[in-house]
Amino acid sequence: MSRSPSTAPKPFVQAHLRMLISTLVIAFLVAGCARAPPEQALRQSLAELQEGIEARDADMFERYLAEDFVGPDGVDRDGVRRLAALQWMRHRAVGLNFGPLDVKISDRHATVRFTAAATGGSTRMLPDTAQVYEVETGWRLHDDAWLMTSAAWKPKL
Repeated sequence: MSRSPSTAPKPFVQAHLRMLISTLVIAFLVAGCARAPPEQALRQSLAELQEGIEARDADMFERYLAEDFVGPDGVDRDGVRRLAALQWMRHRAVGLNFGPLDVKISDRHATVRFTAAATGGSTRMLPDTAQVYEVETGWRLHDDAWLMTSAAWKPKL
């Protein structure tokens, strides 16, 4: 009794296929459990902060501000939240684009410097207001999450 080559069991191939699938499953599990390197996690936090501001999402915005946050002229966490709310009330559309990030990490603290182009307006094609700022932020790693502890910005143009 002869089997066709396509239906004949191939123990060698089946064993290797099982081993390949097992290896892939383990690799995906390990990758899912692995933590992002500190700089990558910090960059992700900044990207999510930017998304929260543009989406007018106060919860996402506040999630990245440390309880002891300090901004320009001593503004605290609540003050910067009110500043964001004021901008959201003044403009239907708020845009925020970061230039290249200069990230410096030391132990559980970091400094990130960048330029930011902020725009605001109604729903028209062009923004009503725009400004480019030089920004310096301070961050602290707390329970595997980066929290912004300070921010300073000044108009660049």
